[in-house]
Amino acid sequence: MMMSQRRDFLKKSAMLAAGSILAPTIVPARVFGKTAPGNRITIACIGLGRQTVNPNIPQLLKSPHAQLVALCDVDKWRLANAQKQVDDYYSKEQGTTYKACQTYTDYRKLLSDKSIDAVMLAVPDHWHIPMAIDALREGKHVSLEKPVSTCIEHGRKLVETIKKTNLITRNDSEFRTITEMWKAVEVVRNGRIGKLQKIHVAVPPEWGERGSSALPPQPTMPVPEELDYDFWLGPAWETPYNVHRVHAIKAYGRPGWMRVSDYCNGMISNWGAHLVGILQWGNNTEYTGPVEIEGTGDFDKGLWNTMNRFDIHYKYANGVEVFFKIDRAYVRFEGTGGWVEVEYPNKLSASSPEILNTPLGSNEKSFKVELNDKDDFLVAIKENKPSLEPLETAHRTISMCQLGLIAVKIGSKLTWDPVKEDFTGDNAASAMLNIPIREKYFKF
Repeated sequence: MMMSQRRDFLKKSAMLAAGSILAPTIVPARVFGKTAPGNRITIACIGLGRQTVNPNIPQLLKSPHAQLVALCDVDKWRLANAQKQVDDYYSKEQGTTYKACQTYTDYRKLLSDKSIDAVMLAVPDHWHIPMAIDALREGKHVSLEKPVSTCIEHGRKLVETIKKTNLITRNDSEFRTITEMWKAVEVVRNGRIGKLQKIHVAVPPEWGERGSSALPPQPTMPVPEELDYDFWLGPAWETPYNVHRVHAIKAYGRPGWMRVSDYCNGMISNWGAHLVGILQWGNNTEYTGPVEIEGTGDFDKGLWNTMNRFDIHYKYANGVEVFFKIDRAYVRFEGTGGWVEVEYPNKLSASSPEILNTPLGSNEKSFKVELNDKDDFLVAIKENKPSLEPLETAHRTISMCQLGLIAVKIGSKLTWDPVKEDFTGDNAASAMLNIPIREKYFKF
């Protein structure tokens, strides 16, 4: 059915092209080969900020498995820029003017297009779960930027929706495709450091700074004419506009919303989604979580109010302990027979050279990753198999970060049931598992 819909879409585009100089007027040579548009996954990008224009769109455009057919953003300036980026690429590739990439300011209208197979979601974190659930409800495969959620109950609702479908999902983190990352996991999972005992993991500070970098309360500003600010807020509660709450006007760069707790958990989740994901993979706990959590930390005050420092301790049922903090970006696995450490982007070290250099034995499992994150998602759709990082594993990863955040706020040791996904004997902590939403644009 997907292939038929895709052919119908491309046929319709070709018919439009015949009557307009703004659409393709010749058929590129490769349509006759295995990478012809009819053999590719039609995909749309929703959210067109810095992460989408670079690297997401360039990677999708270069992929032999993808045909980028639609774009959506509530910021019309960003929408126009991304459309030009896509059309210019395909025009150069095909040797003619290409203007077939559709644009939307309402993602729900994009999702109703049956010719689109999959979506790449790179919107502010508070929109991740609503858009992903809506996409799944419309039958779209979903690649979702990290972190997948802002609270554990929303993440669980996403997992429940996924289980009702036969759709492919992926957490759009490239870390599992980094050679040094999967090699570190391979070493640990094959027992080369003995029985795993401790894992140290750290994420870098906000904006490369150490310590507090708060922004005082800001005045109300006029909403830029190109931005639908109410739709940008979406499930978040209404509040006056300020550029530091959203993103730069007619520019890219690290947006202010990443430091506002109404829309994001801060660096504990932003980078934690990458590195905690690696520790979960190495610990073989991708579909579960810890049983005890405690921690300390400090929060910025003002408009930017996420954590600027934390030290969190976790314990798993298998006895493995995790120590999580803000520092350099690394994961260190310690076992009874040695240690291995991987530091972003590509520094790998171990307690002895043999741990890393000895070829895999006949009883050892390879964890080698050959596809990048985008192609892993697209090939998984084609082959109807799980991606390297399904969203259920990403939910468990980000739950680790959110459990740490709750432990810091509560200020005492918490007991967690990873099966029920609830705390034992602490109603105050349980109340923090959910964030109420404004239902103007979305309902669970």
